[in-house]
Amino acid sequence: MVGSIATTEGHVPFRDYQTWYRVTGSLDSALLPLVVAHGGPGCTHDYVDSFKDISALDGRPVIHYDQLGNGNSTRLPDKGPDFWTVDLFLEELDTLLAHLGIKDRYAYLGQSWGGMLGAEHAVRQPEGLKALVIANSPANMRTWVAEANRLRRDLPDDVQATLLKHEDAGTITDPEYVAASRVFYDRHVCRVSPWPPEVVRTFAIMDEDNTVYRNMNGPTEFHVIGTMKDWTIEDRLSRITAPTLLISGRHDEATPEVVRPYVENVPGIKWVLFEDSSHMPHVEQKALCLATVSDFLKQHDGL
Repeated sequence: MVGSIATTEGHVPFRDYQTWYRVTGSLDSALLPLVVAHGGPGCTHDYVDSFKDISALDGRPVIHYDQLGNGNSTRLPDKGPDFWTVDLFLEELDTLLAHLGIKDRYAYLGQSWGGMLGAEHAVRQPEGLKALVIANSPANMRTWVAEANRLRRDLPDDVQATLLKHEDAGTITDPEYVAASRVFYDRHVCRVSPWPPEVVRTFAIMDEDNTVYRNMNGPTEFHVIGTMKDWTIEDRLSRITAPTLLISGRHDEATPEVVRPYVENVPGIKWVLFEDSSHMPHVEQKALCLATVSDFLKQHDGL
């Protein structure tokens, strides 16, 4: 139970594996069920856990899940870059929607990579997608890397030197490199200090098993050398027909330049910028962020 709100957990059979999910609230509600997808690629549901509280705000069911390879879902540490594809995670999402019986009517919120996945899902124009929330997401990884490195140049000189030294030496697991990276994260990923327990949990689990993040992204947010390094959806965004909300933070690594393609190309999109947040408004300005998402979804419950 979350307060007096019932929660249920389970696993969805997916290929030869298992995808973990949790429903907060009842899927029998007349309101749009909200599917929440975490970022990474390779994070876990923990750091976006606060979105479950939308169920307490407006009564709608909220579904979290750990994408394959992550968290409570089947871990596959021996799988290489050819396995971890956008199509894999799109298929997993479709499987989840069908398993829960909501594929004909649902809302989707994706944070960071989860928003990229949501955009890939939405450009296919699935009939059941009635509302889309893209949270802190790039539309082009080349722009993302360029902006991350622009932000990196504003870090203290000694931090920049430490990052460069270890990247050149290939020693990016060195504690000194990890500590220097944290300076960037504290500015542009989560500005709450100390990090809340749910954020710490996600990063701790990624430290145990970074298979998906390492293969698709790379070692850090600004050193992207994985299979997603050339990904873009800019030229396909006009195909999105679902009502769309875009959210980002003033200090976000997803800078205005990073999210601009969504603003310019998704028909009828609404953009909300959280002034006191970076990459996690749902943590940094939780009450305002959750209310913003809830209010948006209420406008589309009749669809």
